[in-house]
Amino acid sequence: MAARRIDIDDPEVDMDDAQRLLYRGELFTGEVTEYLGDALVSLDEYVDGVQDGPSLEWYKDGTLRSETMVRKGRACGESKAWHQNGTLASLRVFDEDGLTFRENYEWDEDGRPTKSWRLDGGS
Repeated sequence: MAARRIDIDDPEVDMDDAQRLLYRGELFTGEVTEYLGDALVSLDEYVDGVQDGPSLEWYKDGTLRSETMVRKGRACGESKAWHQNGTLASLRVFDEDGLTFRENYEWDEDGRPTKSWRLDGGS
């Protein structure tokens, strides 16, 4: 069975008081897209109204902008972002439970490092 897919700008999309995603008044499970004109700019997976699964963003020209794994509403594992020219812009590492931010690295558009941080104090 194909995953249900809705557009975040659909007038029947809402959030409840616990910030869970609702579609037609029900907690939503499936893929949520966002478009800028005809260009897909984001795709997120939800389970029972909570973001859970891959989270992807693209620039309007189709270049990948970011990729993050989300579990129960929290980033986990590696989260990457790219400059519009395709050069890696950042790499962030979270514990698998999403509670601890472990590492952060950033690069400029030419690929030169601009930031390096690790929880254990290493660099």
